[in-house]
Amino acid sequence: MRRTKIGIIGGSGLYDIDGLQNPTWQRVESPWGAPSDEMLTGTLDGVEMVFIPRHGRGHVHSPSSVPYRANIDALKRLDVTDVISVSACGSFNEDMAPGHFVIVDQFIDRTTTRESSFFGTGCVAHVSIANPTCSRLSQACQEAANIQGITTHYGGTYLAMEGPQFSTLAESRMYRGVWGCDVIGMTNMPEAKLAREAEICYCSIAMITDYDSWHPDHGEVDITQIIETLTKNSTQAKGMLARIPALLGSQPANCPNGCDKSLEHAIMTAPEKRDQALLAKLDAIAGRVL
Repeated sequence: MRRTKIGIIGGSGLYDIDGLQNPTWQRVESPWGAPSDEMLTGTLDGVEMVFIPRHGRGHVHSPSSVPYRANIDALKRLDVTDVISVSACGSFNEDMAPGHFVIVDQFIDRTTTRESSFFGTGCVAHVSIANPTCSRLSQACQEAANIQGITTHYGGTYLAMEGPQFSTLAESRMYRGVWGCDVIGMTNMPEAKLAREAEICYCSIAMITDYDSWHPDHGEVDITQIIETLTKNSTQAKGMLARIPALLGSQPANCPNGCDKSLEHAIMTAPEKRDQALLAKLDAIAGRVL
């Protein structure tokens, strides 16, 4: 019988989680390269947990160099059923102020240099990401944030930019006024796409640190102010995450979005035409359907 196993991907300022029983840093090998760091494993309220710092301890990886495929593959190899992504973001919405959290439900992907799929020549697959986050997991995070006393907004569009530079004023105005985005960050893509290909439920928590550069009363992004807000946000995030296991329980519920069955009918390449070397790398990601 499957059991709930929660994976936490910690963004800037979140390099570990509190309260784990029997915490152990564990190295996980992946055919997609080395993950960002070792995985911190343990239990919380009787539920198994896995944590990985997205940028590595000490913030080694830039947004573009994060090994997204290796990270998701490693979480899948540890039998993670649910992934909660936590990341620092700027806001395009005046109501979504620094210190607030946003439960993201949509993305616009503006990244350009990252490998965004486990599939390719020799094994082609197409999964739907019309609804790229899991509503069941997002609702649990909303409830945990409310209990923690965090001002939280349910639903929002995340603009994923390549970085590492922040936006120009013209870009910021376009993302906000023309495209209707709510928050901006550098790391949730291709992460959300890869989680869907891996049939793992995915939820994104955007911790607001600034107003990007569009706001007339705040001006350009101030890294000193960001770090100050980030520290406060990280403390709140740890408290929120500690409440998630009790809300999800030890037995995974059926996913209303079908995240855990996203590969059914997705693979297009005929069995006799599939590349065996690629299939070997897909053993954890797609073994259920191959």
